[in-house]
Amino acid sequence: MDMGAQALAVAELTAARRKPRAMDRTERFYKIDHMLQSRGRVKVREFLDELGVSLATFKRDLEYMRSRLNAPIVWDRDGEAYRFEEGRAGKGPKYELPGLWFSPSEALAILTLEHLVEGLEPGLLGAHVRPLKARLAALLTAGEHSLDEVRRRIRVIPFGARHHQPKHFEVVATAVLGRQRLKLTYWNRTRDETTTRELSPQRLVHYRGNWYLDAWDHLREDLRTFAVDAVRGVEIVPGRVKDVPEAELDVVLASGYGIFSGKKVQWATLRFTPQRARYVALEEWHPKQRLRTEKGGSLVLEVPFSSEKELAMDVLKHAPDVEVVKPPALREEVARRAVEMARRNSSKAD
Repeated sequence: MDMGAQALAVAELTAARRKPRAMDRTERFYKIDHMLQSRGRVKVREFLDELGVSLATFKRDLEYMRSRLNAPIVWDRDGEAYRFEEGRAGKGPKYELPGLWFSPSEALAILTLEHLVEGLEPGLLGAHVRPLKARLAALLTAGEHSLDEVRRRIRVIPFGARHHQPKHFEVVATAVLGRQRLKLTYWNRTRDETTTRELSPQRLVHYRGNWYLDAWDHLREDLRTFAVDAVRGVEIVPGRVKDVPEAELDVVLASGYGIFSGKKVQWATLRFTPQRARYVALEEWHPKQRLRTEKGGSLVLEVPFSSEKELAMDVLKHAPDVEVVKPPALREEVARRAVEMARRNSSKAD
């Protein structure tokens, strides 16, 4: 045995008092390796404290590392601690840890953040961005992967992102965080007209690769969402800022599908073919969506929405494998767009 019953009891008691964040098994292997490499000799209670596992789990990890990964870990009776066997290099099977990297969501977050940081133009933030870039690079090289290898093998490709003026974003962000009133010159793409509004900014939202401003529109006396890339001029002006409670913002602006929501929320019912259902069943269109599978394999999706135009565009992405069951207005909007698309793309006789 590696140690006496009394030492085992003390180690288990110490582990029970301190419970750090749970690690997965591969992460624990790297932690054990790092502790032995950096400290030389490590007592059992140190492992249990930092790994946050029971003594039985630690013993199983140790046995796996020794028998399956060829880790030259031995028990030092004199020091009552574990250490790497000295003079093992070149003898026996090679000791190699399994690959350690990130979950899909963690990888996307880090790579997206790196992409955003790389896109920053040199300026006042330069001194602050350099250390951030270095830390992101260090994160991406976790395990045995070089930064160049990660960048070459894994890519984040932004799609549909529209360019905006950095100077406009800076003023808008300053006003949002500083609780200052804004005067905004805004281009309405649908009507191709420009208007001037005074706004009480509430929050900035990054949605599908683009930035939007949720604000109280003093002209309309209501909440509105503005695309930052459609801003043609902006300045901070004097005046009282109206603060809208976050719960109200969510009710008005986040209760329905997409970014352009409103107080009038309806429910859409969409039916997808069995083939398309295999994809849609894995998607989240809205946190409150409802899904059910029909006999034959068709999938029915029910989703709240406020803007028929926005939802119609995404429904058509699944054409011809989707049917709008209700409401009639959404069904008509989708049909109208489909007919217009067919007309524009139909072959013309010479």
